[in-house]
Amino acid sequence: QVQLVESGGGLVQAGDSLKLSCLASGLTFSSHGMGWFRQAPGKEREFVAAASWRDGYTYYSHSVEGRFTVSRDNVKNMVSLQMSSLKPEDTAVYYCAATQARSSYFRTAPYYHYWGQGIQVTVSS
Repeated sequence: QVQLVESGGGLVQAGDSLKLSCLASGLTFSSHGMGWFRQAPGKEREFVAAASWRDGYTYYSHSVEGRFTVSRDNVKNMVSLQMSSLKPEDTAVYYCAATQARSSYFRTAPYYHYWGQGIQVTVSS
């Protein structure tokens, strides 16, 4: 049984930093691309960042590039999202997800096979 469990969310102020982590089990972690998505109230789920499974490439949405950093540890089966210079518009439920699709599909939610339960991040102004 595949499980993706997010941790590290919470309430912070604008300009603060926060680190999310996602621990994976039940899958061959090193053969899956790992992504982060988020969904704000009343909005569609959107891509945030992803890390390729083998070549170390990372991918970001324009809205977070330069502020967020995604990284993965294939020994610990963990992917992290370091978020800096947080803005109120970053407020959302953040989801960790796993895919075996090619990297060209990393930004597309339907290509992810497994999802975590989500974790709330709230940034106050």
